[in-house]
Amino acid sequence: MTHKQLPVGSGFTAASTVDEVLAGIDLSGKNVVVTGGHVGLGLEATRALAKAGASVTVGSRHPHRAAPALAGIEGVEIGQLDLLSPGSIDAFAGRYLNSGRPLHILLNNAGIMAPAELVLDARGYEAQFATNHLGHFQLTLGLLPALRAAHGARVVNTTSGATRISDIRWDDPHFATGYDGHLGYAQSKTANVLFAVELDRRWAPDGIRGYAAHPGVIVGTNLGSSMPADQVRAMQQAMGLVDESGRPIIDPDSGKKTPEQGAATIVFAATSPLLADIGGVYLRDNDISPLDDTADSTAQGVELIQSQNVVPHSIDPHSAQRLWELSEQLIKA
Repeated sequence: MTHKQLPVGSGFTAASTVDEVLAGIDLSGKNVVVTGGHVGLGLEATRALAKAGASVTVGSRHPHRAAPALAGIEGVEIGQLDLLSPGSIDAFAGRYLNSGRPLHILLNNAGIMAPAELVLDARGYEAQFATNHLGHFQLTLGLLPALRAAHGARVVNTTSGATRISDIRWDDPHFATGYDGHLGYAQSKTANVLFAVELDRRWAPDGIRGYAAHPGVIVGTNLGSSMPADQVRAMQQAMGLVDESGRPIIDPDSGKKTPEQGAATIVFAATSPLLADIGGVYLRDNDISPLDDTADSTAQGVELIQSQNVVPHSIDPHSAQRLWELSEQLIKA
């Protein structure tokens, strides 16, 4: 399989922060949408992009809860957006389109991780696949006119090294035959990458490029909020993410990053001039990831963190097209 997973030599490292990646980049006059832009990685991206001059619209399920986190950041507004609600997604996209503004950057960042029990949305879709992928897929299609109007736009999907654990479960994406929350999360993160690959193939002629950015493993975000607190702590300790007292262990070279370091790869994908003519790629550590075609799909814990390069099934062009077609069917149902 031919691929585009060739590092560009950005000069940044795993320890680089959002502010370092954005140094010297002026985003004045640029419009950005960030889902989940009020917490964790999304908040760091929102803060840094606004500081660089962008006007940022944050999509939040509960705008009144998001407001305190965003207070004092100039150039930011909040819109109600529930990625599990097709009506809410359409309403958010409709409000944005009615504003008449082009959209230069869309960060599909919000997500949930590994609920302890199977959760289905009103359509019967598994919640992680529905939130992390289908909700963003519907949102992106809804915002397509604004992306085209930018005459040069980027769509960045936040993914994870968990992609190596699972391809798309084509015969049972919603776990009708038995639930595994971690496989559900991995499937949704693989979907984020495949979505970026096919988006770039379809929309690059319109000047819209797609990227999937792996931020590393970040302690202190709300990603695991759907899991019991004791389970989250046990998992973090088993993976070497926190010490015995619960303090984060920061080691960027092994994938353990601060939110400022993790969000850097997302912002790099959204703004770097080095990617002006490249799209449909998976990034990590502020560069394009090399392809790992020897990946161990059974890797867990520290091995999973340290094995973050993209794997073949996540960028397979045939799977990417198949997922796009499946996603179109699912959001129309």
